[in-house]
Amino acid sequence: MTLLTKTFALASLTSVLTFTALPGLAADYNFPHIETSGASEIVIDADMAVVNIEVVVDAPTSKAAKDASDKAISQFLSRLKQAGVDKSDIQSANLSLHPQYHYQKNEPAKLKGYQASRRMTITVKQLEQLNDLLDSALEQGINRVNSIELTSSKRADFIEQSRQAAIEDAKQKAQSLAKGFDKKVDGVWQIRYFDQHPIQPVQYKMAAESSDANQGYQQGQVTVSDRVEVIFKLK
Repeated sequence: MTLLTKTFALASLTSVLTFTALPGLAADYNFPHIETSGASEIVIDADMAVVNIEVVVDAPTSKAAKDASDKAISQFLSRLKQAGVDKSDIQSANLSLHPQYHYQKNEPAKLKGYQASRRMTITVKQLEQLNDLLDSALEQGINRVNSIELTSSKRADFIEQSRQAAIEDAKQKAQSLAKGFDKKVDGVWQIRYFDQHPIQPVQYKMAAESSDANQGYQQGQVTVSDRVEVIFKLK
């Protein structure tokens, strides 16, 4: 697995060093302190995908539209079962059914039929299966691929790794700046942390050539990032 950790340049992050309280912080921080921001970014290889697909059917009657959408979903569910996709990795939305009207100037709207739609979200844990499953979906009547998000099965581990790297980045900046002014870090006064959805999935559209699509999916990468702000006391 490719693992690349990038450290943000010091110039791009806010670091405030004070030996007397800053005017705006005097009420709270009436002691020597330093405020730093730590950031991290990890790029990892994707090993799974979350796919959102949809079948949309137009038919003269509501029953015909419903039956056609149900058939497409049922056939694709059978294909997923054959491919070994677990039921827990499949989420199917309820049927949405709407009348369709034809509008003409100076005339009342005329009912021309019904549109039925159903969505399904599948977690594909083997990327090499992804393109075949998409082809199968289209063959079974699924006519929309709304999104393909590449992600990692080790999401939680990499989020924690990124968070710890951001913490270490903040500590190193504080120690380096304090040393430059002949001071030492004397503990942490305050930590500011905001959950920023640190994992960024990669979205793909279906490629024209199956072989190219399979290769693209398997080479996809995911970025995991995090940030923390810390106020350290100085001595």
